[in-house]
Amino acid sequence: MLSGITVRTVGAWDAEEIVGLYRAGEWWKEEWTADGIPALIEGSFCFVVAVDDTRAVGMGRAISDGCSDAYLQDIIVLPEYRGHGIGDAIVEALVEFCTARDLAWIGLIAQPGTVAFYRRHGFARMTGHVPMLLKEENDLS
Repeated sequence: MLSGITVRTVGAWDAEEIVGLYRAGEWWKEEWTADGIPALIEGSFCFVVAVDDTRAVGMGRAISDGCSDAYLQDIIVLPEYRGHGIGDAIVEALVEFCTARDLAWIGLIAQPGTVAFYRRHGFARMTGHVPMLLKEENDLS
């Protein structure tokens, strides 16, 4: 990992920086506002940021009931910081947080091109399972 980068578990962070990370991951919808970011962070079981000095350059979060299952989500590193182990450190921090609380099941949905990355961290394809998303009634593809 790059020198000077730290990964921190946080309960709050600058909303505009988090929006910037979502934009870098192409996950931000322009009709959204940064007003929801504090609740997103607070409502996460664990929210981590990778920090270069005082600026967030990566993030990830775990969603969980706190007693059995967790989902890793929104793992992103700014493009200019990729390839230096920051994503690895984010995933490791999230997994460590969850396993330290004896969660028995930790899952995620890997975007195309990221399967090998997650396999390095012990994740495997769930044979026979299909990730699904609720769609509007007229968009059931």
